[in-house]
Amino acid sequence: MFMFIFWFSFASILFIFLLHSLFKFFNSSPLKLPLPPGSLGWPYIGETFQLYSQDPNVFFASKQLRYGSIFKTHILGCPCVMISSPEAAKFVLVTKANLFKPTFPASKERMLGKQAIFFHQGDYHAKLRKLVLRAFMPESIKNIVGEIESLAVDSLKSWEGRLVNTFQEMKTYAFNVALLSIFGKDEVLYREDLKKCYYILEKGYNSMPINLPGTLFHKSMKARQELAEILAKILSKRRQMKVQHKDLLGSFMDDKEDLTDQQIADNIIGVIFAARDTTASVLTWILKYLGENPSVLRAVTEEQESIRQSKDKFLSWADTKKMPMTSRVIQETLRVASILSFTFREAVEDVEYQGQYTTP
Repeated sequence: MFMFIFWFSFASILFIFLLHSLFKFFNSSPLKLPLPPGSLGWPYIGETFQLYSQDPNVFFASKQLRYGSIFKTHILGCPCVMISSPEAAKFVLVTKANLFKPTFPASKERMLGKQAIFFHQGDYHAKLRKLVLRAFMPESIKNIVGEIESLAVDSLKSWEGRLVNTFQEMKTYAFNVALLSIFGKDEVLYREDLKKCYYILEKGYNSMPINLPGTLFHKSMKARQELAEILAKILSKRRQMKVQHKDLLGSFMDDKEDLTDQQIADNIIGVIFAARDTTASVLTWILKYLGENPSVLRAVTEEQESIRQSKDKFLSWADTKKMPMTSRVIQETLRVASILSFTFREAVEDVEYQGQYTTP
């Protein structure tokens, strides 16, 4: 009798388990669309070595040619789906934006800092965005227009008599302006140390996230720690001086905002990264478009010279309001040019694309 009850109970449990498994199979499996075509490469490494062993444009172009405008791959330890068509970009960034959240590979979060604005949404993101915008309002930047022009003049002088890589030179210039906007006149005291650490950090930003001595990633993480230590010194010195600053660091340090030193450091480093490449990209496109349109270049040059004739000092905030042609060139460049090569998004749930694929 006991054996009968045991086997009956066991059979009942097995029957329920099978029913549940069959329900899941028939309810989901046939309806679930496949992932986009492509290769995930080796475990963990993925296709990272293929990407960095050639021009990235060649890597992605070959993928597009083979699989189309949407394909899967695996780079920097992160399985991902790549899209390259305007329709797909609109689907992710506009039509179904609520199903995709801004994100970065975990290795990049570690480098920039998990408290940086890019890795958050909601109230914390809104608060940081307000603080960043406050530091770049006209009232905050109008007093450093002359210093910004001085940096531009110094850059131009450094190019004389040599062949330059425009984008790299624009990155250097944008970095100097970023330091001025973030630290104000304090940046002169720390400029070289900040540059040294930042450039090391940048070299390993897109490296394989292997934190072993000798690797680019390991060197970058050490430089990241040194950057945090420099920022800690600047914060300490400012608190001792008890002087209100209108730069970005001053905005973050406002007692009413109640940010920790870690949050301030992560966001300062993050803003430098965000401002440098995007600004340099815009400046490079402007030079390209002006070079391709001599009449527009002539008009901008004449506008600048007309303002220069009446001045014997650096430009002021008021002068920047007398440059309609220059402003139009900047605005048109922002409209036409591709400033970012790519951006990251993470699907918050399985999403179907055009009834063909699922992005998990």
